[in-house]
Amino acid sequence: MMCWLPWVQGFTLGAGLIIPIGAQNAFVLNQGMRRQYHLLVAAICSVFDVLLISLGVFGGGAVLQSHSLLYWGVSIAGMAFLLLYGAHCWRRVFQAQQIMALNSQQRGLKAAIIGVLAVTLLNPQVYIETVMILGSVGGGLAKYDKWAFAIGCFCASLLWFFTLALAASRMSHWLNRPIIQKVMDGAIGTLMWLLAAKLAFGLYEYA
Repeated sequence: MMCWLPWVQGFTLGAGLIIPIGAQNAFVLNQGMRRQYHLLVAAICSVFDVLLISLGVFGGGAVLQSHSLLYWGVSIAGMAFLLLYGAHCWRRVFQAQQIMALNSQQRGLKAAIIGVLAVTLLNPQVYIETVMILGSVGGGLAKYDKWAFAIGCFCASLLWFFTLALAASRMSHWLNRPIIQKVMDGAIGTLMWLLAAKLAFGLYEYA
């Protein structure tokens, strides 16, 4: 029988790490407000959370911590992606509304999948939160408590990403107003650049 205390611990700690705004959340929000494969994007985020949390809880956190070259590679690739994605968002701010609408229609399934994989797999913060932090907490528990903790984390991830995607979709009639779109693009673009700067600062401290 699953012990509820580790489940609650996993759910609350997982939610506390996942909910604060970051590259994944911004991407899910962006797809939701445009109603473009937002549920698929939320599902992909949750699936990778399940995989990475499992990796951390069941022993992979120490492997990541011991490979500094892997950390550097992911960080540099992540910074490049965040800078480019931020620039793309700011370019939309200064585009005419007709061009914005055309570009939005042209963004297909492939672009959505590549985008969500990039903000997930090229984001060192995801590995730090799921593999290292959650892994270090859950990895120290007894066998069955590990499973309860991990399942609690999974539930938090599923609930949050699908809630965010559905809420953004339900509010899309308001969020898709031209001025709101430009404000959102500017805010998301700025956030991407701030996250890139945070990665750069993290590498400087790590060195």
